[in-house]
Amino acid sequence: MLKLLLWLLLFVICWPLAILALLAWPLLWLLSLPLRAVGIALDGAFALLRAVVMLPARVLGGR
Repeated sequence: MLKLLLWLLLFVICWPLAILALLAWPLLWLLSLPLRAVGIALDGAFALLRAVVMLPARVLGGR
């Protein structure tokens, strides 16, 4: 009997959380898009900086 009550309690608590997660996931994804764009831009900037710093070694025959 206690197991059944625990399962019912879990069901009552978890289904609203599951629906909330399904509704919130697209909103969180949309909010994360600008952060991803900033991350891509920073990755490109650091790659350019690394290329500029390594240019003399490449010109002199390094790997």
